[in-house]
Amino acid sequence: QVQLVESGGGSVQPGGSLRLSCSVSGNIYASYLLAWFRQAPGKEREGVAVINEDGDTAYADSMKGRFTISQDNAKNTLYLQMNNLKPDDTATYYCAANAPSLMPVNHLQALATHEYRVWGQGTQVTVSP
Repeated sequence: QVQLVESGGGSVQPGGSLRLSCSVSGNIYASYLLAWFRQAPGKEREGVAVINEDGDTAYADSMKGRFTISQDNAKNTLYLQMNNLKPDDTATYYCAANAPSLMPVNHLQALATHEYRVWGQGTQVTVSP
């Protein structure tokens, strides 16, 4: 059973940066998708970025250029580097796993919440002056 634990959230001013981490434990299988999602108050959970076992990545259109997903397999850790943060980025951020999975990262469903069976507890990011 895969377990996910996020960390790194906090409060930052607009234009600032944060790096979120997600510790991955358990058997994640050889082929997988790991993703970041976020949920703002009163809004549905939305996909942010996804990565597979080969390091291929994909992003939601609104996050391209500002967010970077990466993984350190030696540390069993998933990251989300967020730059030029805006107040609209305020949300609880979750990491999630879809494993085993052969779905390509650019598949239309690669950032669909229903594709992910394992979720972390979330970490809060607040962007305000």
